[in-house]
Amino acid sequence: MAENKTQPTTKSVTAFLDGVENEKRRADAYRLLEIFNRLMPEPAILWGESLIGYGSYYYKYDSGREGDFFLTGFAPRKQNLSIYIIAGFEPFSELLGKLGKYKTGASCLYVNKLEDIDLDVLEELIKQSIALMREKYGNKS
Repeated sequence: MAENKTQPTTKSVTAFLDGVENEKRRADAYRLLEIFNRLMPEPAILWGESLIGYGSYYYKYDSGREGDFFLTGFAPRKQNLSIYIIAGFEPFSELLGKLGKYKTGASCLYVNKLEDIDLDVLEELIKQSIALMREKYGNKS
């Protein structure tokens, strides 16, 4: 079985963020770093080349695919900020209704800039997602 391509590294999170070219995106990424650092007991770790993750959990799918991945995190992309709500969005419709301007993927919340969303609502979304993940997978971190 193939290993997950995205693995934790020992690379510097701040060095990565310092390399974000777009000044506004870089500032927003540092703001997200502050938020996640306050909410999460685990340290920020650069996963792969561009994902900043916190904590980890072990998954095993019916297909046989298994591995470790982070519980939550974010990535400053060229097009937007990707915030990882690994628990998915179905349980959080009420919070999402209060969040502001965003798009979603399977477990990604896409935000153009932090001014587009309510950061208090984002924090609550992150907290509730983490609680669900820890309940489902335990506290491996």
